[in-house]
Amino acid sequence: MPLRLPAIPTIRPLIPRSSIFRPLSTMATPPPDTRPIVVSGPSGVGKGTLYGMLFDRHPDTFALSVSHTTRDPRPGEERGVHYHYVTMDDFEDLIAKDGFVEHAKYGRNRYGTSKKTIEEQTAKGKVVLLDIEMEGVKQIKNSGISARYIFVSPPSIETLEKRLRGRGTETEQSIQERLSQAQKELEFSKTPGVHDIIIVNDDLEESYKKLEEFVYKS
Repeated sequence: MPLRLPAIPTIRPLIPRSSIFRPLSTMATPPPDTRPIVVSGPSGVGKGTLYGMLFDRHPDTFALSVSHTTRDPRPGEERGVHYHYVTMDDFEDLIAKDGFVEHAKYGRNRYGTSKKTIEEQTAKGKVVLLDIEMEGVKQIKNSGISARYIFVSPPSIETLEKRLRGRGTETEQSIQERLSQAQKELEFSKTPGVHDIIIVNDDLEESYKKLEEFVYKS
């Protein structure tokens, strides 16, 4: 009769498998430097895609400072998520009350970052990320607020134009206005000391890697 060995009990790990095999880049780990992060670059360059990846891979760590704007929502955009959409009168009332840390006018529309939004998210322990344009960067630089500055650049102005046209939401006049503004922003980005890093968004994963390495550097 064959000898039967006693069954060996299964030893279950005390730490859930999801934690053991979860990549470090997806854990809610705050960066060593918790100052606000200012991300700028021409419209259509892919800023939102890049920091959206940062938010997805580091959940509950960052908070986007939702800007106010007087422009109408684009298809798929949500109020309070992509922007706070307000009237021109309401926007100018906030300016009069010193409610913005920065604000600017582009074409027919105004954009601004409210002080209240930054204060609320910082109080929750989040690292605040601001997606702002060139004039906003200048204002924050002059405000004395300590922040880190990232500029996202297109590989070329031709590539940027292709991306803008690919949206299918812009009029020809709007595209030309955005390209004209992009030229100014690209020139401004060459000013020494304005940005801590310039990321050329050609390959998405490579660009994201540079973004994450900068945000998490000691």
